[in-house]
Amino acid sequence: MQVLARNLVRRVSRSQVISRYAYSTQRVKDIGQPTPASHPHLMAEGELTPGIRIEEYIGRRKKLAELLPQNSLAIISSAPVKMMTDVVPYTFRQEADYLYLTGCQQPGGVAVLSNEHGLCMFMPETTPNDITWEGEVAGVDAASEVFKAEKAYPMSKLPEILSDMIRSSSKVFHNDQTASQKYTNLDEYKKSASLGKVKSLSSFTHELRLIKSPAELKLMRESASIACQSLLKTMLHSKGYPDEGILSAKVEYECRVRGAQRMAFNPVVGGGPNASVIHYSRNDQRIKDGDLVLLDMGCELHGYLSDLTRTWPPCGKFSSLQEELYDLILQTNKECIKLCKPGTTILQLYTHSTNMLCDGLMKMGILKNRRLYHQLNPTSIGHYLGMDVHDSSSVGYDRPLEPGSVITIEPGVYIPSSFNCPERFQGIGIRIEDDVLITETGYEVLTGSMPKEIKHIETLLNNHCHENSAQSFASFSS
Repeated sequence: MQVLARNLVRRVSRSQVISRYAYSTQRVKDIGQPTPASHPHLMAEGELTPGIRIEEYIGRRKKLAELLPQNSLAIISSAPVKMMTDVVPYTFRQEADYLYLTGCQQPGGVAVLSNEHGLCMFMPETTPNDITWEGEVAGVDAASEVFKAEKAYPMSKLPEILSDMIRSSSKVFHNDQTASQKYTNLDEYKKSASLGKVKSLSSFTHELRLIKSPAELKLMRESASIACQSLLKTMLHSKGYPDEGILSAKVEYECRVRGAQRMAFNPVVGGGPNASVIHYSRNDQRIKDGDLVLLDMGCELHGYLSDLTRTWPPCGKFSSLQEELYDLILQTNKECIKLCKPGTTILQLYTHSTNMLCDGLMKMGILKNRRLYHQLNPTSIGHYLGMDVHDSSSVGYDRPLEPGSVITIEPGVYIPSSFNCPERFQGIGIRIEDDVLITETGYEVLTGSMPKEIKHIETLLNNHCHENSAQSFASFSS
């Protein structure tokens, strides 16, 4: 890669513009992912990935090594490349534990960690043909010089070296979700597994990832900010274009132009009865005038995710029935957020939300028996959030929350069209979801800038929507 350093001096007068350029032929090494030298607009000196310094990665490895039992080994494989067709891969996303420990954003590697060896990385070997088609990738040199592994080897050395390491270890821990045949086919690994020496690593890594560092929280705040701005723009767009597919495309576009690398998941854009399908993903229907739309979305910024849901009427006005049901969800959301503090558990928040929602639904005549509540909401009140949408999934919801952890608060109700209740409520789905950081004294709502009060939503849709809905939809429909 040739780096062009442009020092532009412009002197503007009535008759002339003078431009002066200085060029540098300094070559920056491409290792297959951004570095401070190749992407100075994304990264500062000393950062291994945007926002996270190399010292933080080294500290994570030391903490994991300290948690591991004596004379044990941790094997972490990079995520596999998944194919859309025989020659077309899906966009690659790194496995969270591998990224958390190594900082490597690329496929093909296997990392091994122990107290005895430190971090050992086995790196993919490329041919000139590979580079022609797919570009440069991080190899052995990058593992040592950039990722700061104590030992680094080409992948062809893995069978010999890793077999010796496994043989001399009393226990082997690995990420069973991304286990690679590069090591699971080794005789020494199979022998250890048959003797019950192979265990899941997630109980250790999820524990480490549960509490976020200041650098991680900065990225999560930025991710949440992007999500809020993007969802707000999409909400305003909905009045002129009440269509699930268009709103899905709009929210992704707004996230990407604000710096997000990808969506945290395929957006859920459910209009009318589609909102009662919790993980609705078709996003292919027009939204009828007067119906609500539920939009659940999140984005990923340099490995850290947001997760946000709002429900609103694209026409700009809640009906009295919609307002009554929406207010129940809103009050539950707000009351559960108030309860967020160190020592509280997600399970306690779930119990409180269930009681609130059951009482409200019984009062409205939607629910006749509390035992049927789970037919209207089979979900929890929330989950841990971080490098994965459902982060640190091996940590139970009965764990007391600690400062530095991030959770979602997402009460909702999803009334199937076939549910035995007054017909006017059938087919309505409403969820209001926020991302909440647990602090020393309570909480911080990371998604607090996204409106959720009825009066604020209606005011935005009716007074701050720059598109004339009738004209926009007429041209869109024709």
